Amino acid sequence: MSRRCELTGKGPMTGNNVSHAHNKTRRLFRPNLNDVTLQSEVLGRGIRLKISASALRSVDHRGGLDKFLAKAKDEELSETARKVKREIARAEAARAEA
Repeated sequence: MSRRCELTGKGPMTGNNVSHAHNKTRRLFRPNLNDVTLQSEVLGRGIRLKISASALRSVDHRGGLDKFLAKAKDEELSETARKVKREIARAEAARAEA
């Protein structure tokens, strides 16, 4: 699996290590990824995702996974997250009809 956040699309970036003598060598800045299980209130179950620590704070700030996915752009989401977003939208539509 790639080192990419499934909710924000945040991935590795490149840069330089700079020593005291100002020697430069290439390096990778990897995102702080965590395997978490987020609860969906609409679906009533947990969804396992590999997300960055900053994305986890964003999910909490927006009020949960369902609200975060409702505002998220599809281009940034992974295939798994897009499927969950569609499931949530279908479940909310079914709930509105009933």
